[in-house]
Amino acid sequence: MMKVLLAGYNVDYDLIRDLREKSGLTQDITPETISAAYARISRSPKSVDQLRVDARAEVEKARRSNRNIVFEMGHSSVAEHAVFNIDVIGVSRLLVEEIEKFRLCSYTEKSQRYVLFDRDFVVPEEIVRAGMEKDFVETVRMQNDFYHELYEWLRPWVFEQNRELAENPANRSLLEGWAKEDARYAIALATRTQLGMTINARNLELMLRRLASLPLAEARLCSEKLYAATRDIAPSLIRYTRATDYDRLTRPRLRTKAEMLLAKRPQEAPSGKFADVRLVSATPGADRQAAAALLFASSGLSYGQCQSRSARLNHRELKGLFQTVFDNMQPYDAALRELENIDLQFELVVSAGCFAQLKRHRMATIIAQDYDPRLGVTVPPSVRAVGRQKKFMTVMEATQRAHDRIRNKLPSAPPYLLTNAHRRRVLMKFNARELYHLSRLRADAHAQWDIRNLSEKMLRQARRLMPLTLMMACGKDGFAALTQKVFPGA
Repeated sequence: MMKVLLAGYNVDYDLIRDLREKSGLTQDITPETISAAYARISRSPKSVDQLRVDARAEVEKARRSNRNIVFEMGHSSVAEHAVFNIDVIGVSRLLVEEIEKFRLCSYTEKSQRYVLFDRDFVVPEEIVRAGMEKDFVETVRMQNDFYHELYEWLRPWVFEQNRELAENPANRSLLEGWAKEDARYAIALATRTQLGMTINARNLELMLRRLASLPLAEARLCSEKLYAATRDIAPSLIRYTRATDYDRLTRPRLRTKAEMLLAKRPQEAPSGKFADVRLVSATPGADRQAAAALLFASSGLSYGQCQSRSARLNHRELKGLFQTVFDNMQPYDAALRELENIDLQFELVVSAGCFAQLKRHRMATIIAQDYDPRLGVTVPPSVRAVGRQKKFMTVMEATQRAHDRIRNKLPSAPPYLLTNAHRRRVLMKFNARELYHLSRLRADAHAQWDIRNLSEKMLRQARRLMPLTLMMACGKDGFAALTQKVFPGA
C-alpha cells in the first residue's frame, strides 16, 4: 500500500529552542537523524519511518553511522538530507557575490531595487591595517550622499514619466522602487546587506572551506561565524572546514601563470568601444540537434539514427516538430529537457548591478573576471534624463582615484570601493532550456532595465542560430503575442 509521510520541515530555530526549554527535553534535536535514517534505506529491511524512530532514539549511534557513511565510505549525498536556514546579516555586497557562487543553495537577498539603503557599509580589515581607512570612508560617504541626492532627483521624474500608474496610490512603492534601482548605481560594493540562505550540510561544508580560503578577511570571518552557528547542530556531517591549499593557492597561481604566458604577447587594454554581448559559441546545427533529441525521446531509435533522420527533415517537417513541442506551452511552463542538449556560450560585459541579478541563474556556468575600472561604468538612462550625468561621472572619477590609491597598497581590497555601475567581463555558458527560463524572467517588461537589455541582446543573437529551438523564447509579457504569431489559428 502506498504511503507518503511527512518526515520533517523547516521550523524557526528560536521556536525550537523555546519549545525545548519549556518541555525540558534533553534529547538532541538535530537533522542528523534524518540523514542517518535515509542512509540506511538501501541496506535495511525496515520501513523508513521506523528507521527514523531508531535514529531519534539513539542520536550518538546515528552520528557514528553518519561519520562512517559520509567520511569513511564517501557517500557525501547523505549529508544533503540535513538542511539549514541561515540568516546572514551585515555583510558587504562584495562578499554576497562569493556566498552566492554556490549553486545548490537558495538565497533571498535584501534588494537594492526595493529598499532605500542607509549609509551603512563595511570597512575591510585590510583597509584599516594599511592605514587607508580615512580615504576609504570619505569616498564611500561621498557615494552614499550622492545616492540619496540622486534618489530625490529620480523619484519625481519617475512619477512624471508614469503619470497613469502614479494616479493609483497602490503603485507608489513600485515607482519609488524604479527610482531606487537607478540611484543604487552610485553606491559601493562595500554596502552592508543581508540575506536568508537555505543550505544542506554537504554544501555548507564546501562553503566553509571556500570562504576560509579567500584573501578577504570578511570572507574568513564569515566562514568562522557560519561554522559557529551550525557546528553543534550536525557535527557528524561537517568535518572539513579549514582552508585547503587547493582552494587557497590554485587561483593565485593560475593568475600568475596566465600573466606570465600572456606577457609573451602584446597586451591590449580595454578600448572605449566593445561588445557588451557576444555569442562566442553554440551547438552546431542547433535546431537539427534539438530535433534529434526530441525524436530520440519519442521513439525507440538510437541517437545516431535520430540524428540521421533529423538531418533529412525538410524545413516544414522540422518546424512542425517544434510546433508540436510548443503548441500547449504556457508562460509558466518549463521547456522540455531535450533542449538541454543545445549549448550556448556568451562573453558579456556587465555592471555590478546587472551581475547581481545575472548570478542568480546559478545552474548556468558563470565565470567572472575581477571588476575592471578600465571597462568604464554603466550610467542609467534616467540619470541622464534628470541632468545628473556630470555629477554621476564626477563621483565615479573620485572613486577611481581612491581605488587606484588603495590598489597600490592592497591589491585584493579595492573592489569594495567600486560601485554598482562598475563593470566586469563574464563568460556564461548555458543550454537552450535555461535560456527559456532566463528570458521569461529577464526579457520581461517587469525586469530591471539593465539585465533586460542584456537578456534581449542574448536572445536576439541566439535566435539567429536556432530560430526553431527558441521559437517561444521571450519575456512573460510578450508570450501571448508570440503565441498568436507562431500559432495564428489557435
